[in-house]
Amino acid sequence: MHVSSYADLQPFTTLDGSQIREWAGRVSAPARNQSLAEATVPVGGATTAHYHRETEELYLITAGRGRLVLDGEQRVLGEGDCALIPPGARHKIYNAGEQPLRIVCACAPGYSDEDTELIE
Repeated sequence: MHVSSYADLQPFTTLDGSQIREWAGRVSAPARNQSLAEATVPVGGATTAHYHRETEELYLITAGRGRLVLDGEQRVLGEGDCALIPPGARHKIYNAGEQPLRIVCACAPGYSDEDTELIE
C-alpha cells in the first residue's frame, strides 16, 4: 500500500513554471497510468502556454481565481470549478485573484515534461 501525505510532499517546478506537489505519479509514487498533483500559481503569475501530446488533464480549482485560456477560448474559474483539457489543447492559466491560485491537476497518462510542449 502506498499513501502520500500532503505535509510530506516536496514541491518542484514543472516545465510550464508551475510549483507542484505530487501525491501520485512519476515523481512521488509508483503510479503507472495517471498522476495527481497540486499546482500553485502565485498572485500576478501564470503558467507558460503549453500543450500535452498524449495527456488528458483535469484542473480542479481549490483556492483562488484563475483565467484559463484553452485553444483561444477564455474563462474565469473559481473554487470548485473543474476544467477538462484534452490532449493537444493549448492552454495557459493566469492567477486572476488576490491570493495564490491552487489547482488539483489529474493527468492520464501521468504528467511528464517529455509530453509537454511549450508554445511561448
